[in-house]
Amino acid sequence: MELWLSIAGFLIFLVGLMISIGLHEIGHLVPAKRFGVRVPQYMIGFGPTLWSRRKGETEYGVKWIPMGGYIRMIGMLPPRPSDDPRKLRETSTGMFQGLVDNARDAALEEVRPGDEQRVFYRKPWWQKVIIMAGGPAMNFVLAFVLFGVLLMGFGVRVSQPVVDVVTECAKSEAAYLQNPKCGPGDKPSPAAAAKLRPGDRIVSVDGKQVATWDAASRAIRSSGGGPALIGIERAGRPLTVTANLIPQDRESLDERGKIEKGVGFLGVSPVVTLERQSIGAVGVYMGELTAATAGALLRLPEKMVGVWEAAFSGEKRDPNGPIGIVGAGRIGGEIAASEAPVRDKIAFFVQLLAGFNLAIGVFNLLPLLPMDGGHVAGALWEGLKRGFARLTRRPAPGYVDIAKLLPLTYGVAAVMVVMAVLLVYADVVNPVRLSG
Repeated sequence: MELWLSIAGFLIFLVGLMISIGLHEIGHLVPAKRFGVRVPQYMIGFGPTLWSRRKGETEYGVKWIPMGGYIRMIGMLPPRPSDDPRKLRETSTGMFQGLVDNARDAALEEVRPGDEQRVFYRKPWWQKVIIMAGGPAMNFVLAFVLFGVLLMGFGVRVSQPVVDVVTECAKSEAAYLQNPKCGPGDKPSPAAAAKLRPGDRIVSVDGKQVATWDAASRAIRSSGGGPALIGIERAGRPLTVTANLIPQDRESLDERGKIEKGVGFLGVSPVVTLERQSIGAVGVYMGELTAATAGALLRLPEKMVGVWEAAFSGEKRDPNGPIGIVGAGRIGGEIAASEAPVRDKIAFFVQLLAGFNLAIGVFNLLPLLPMDGGHVAGALWEGLKRGFARLTRRPAPGYVDIAKLLPLTYGVAAVMVVMAVLLVYADVVNPVRLSG
């Protein structure tokens, strides 16, 4: 049964991801057709075609390898300015120049009589920006909607400044994770010694008022070791107890993986409640997560070194490092097979898909070909050049020739393929597991 639930979870995530990819491509398709660009193909996946149907001038279909998607627009690259239509095209024996020439030929091979004004490269720069930014924009919209469902519908787990569990004995964080049970030689925790009880609301620490669990936790940690006055409310009555805090080395509240030395330890866990958030909170959350995703993207080369070591040296996989589609699907399967309530499972899948859409949107805005951001950057540069020419009353410059960047594009694409293969391998032999 557990195996079938794992497979179902993997497939549910995969279907959700393919729907997201399909909507990403619709983000390109709709403005392209609106601006008159001819689009011969709209495909989800890569490789041999599994199913397709032609509607109008566009073939819509699904391919066998569910690792992405694309739309094919005619005339993505401009011809060479020196080309004479009355003569045969000259070719070059240089490797990189040959790649560029072949790409130009491929971009123009489907241009039929009457399509001269329907090629992508002839469109105004702002239309190119809208067409190429439409895909990532769709991912951001999907992420916002999904995070809205998560935060406004399911709610967010919020730790309250109310005691849920009193730790009976004082153990280091590592020792507690290995064995939470108290042994004969373990000393009582400061909270147990101070007679704190489940249901006590913490209102102050050493005279400083605290209204949230985060504030209470930071105040306790900053006190270090020694006696601390803990103000509480018990059954509606105010009380003050003295707890002899123990200094311990514990993980930072602000930076995961960083250990802070000698912070105060009380020994209580908070009551956690679900609180539904406002739409404004969704926007703030999206902004913070987008910034964090962009920062993680900048550290991607460093993180991939860790993935390599985990894949081939047996090092522990970084739970905050990059994972691929296979790894995310495995996590989906792990959640589906867990004993968590159905409501929590659904919330997790929503969060997983929202996070992937956000990551896809940010990644595609990188100003490098073949990502959408590379085409957006080329279109913006073209608009800047044309605007400067108008201001200085100079002749309008030609179209920006991104074909000259194709050698770099192939290099970037090769790196992306290697990264994708490495992630798939690491996700198989040493996957990230929620259960640790």
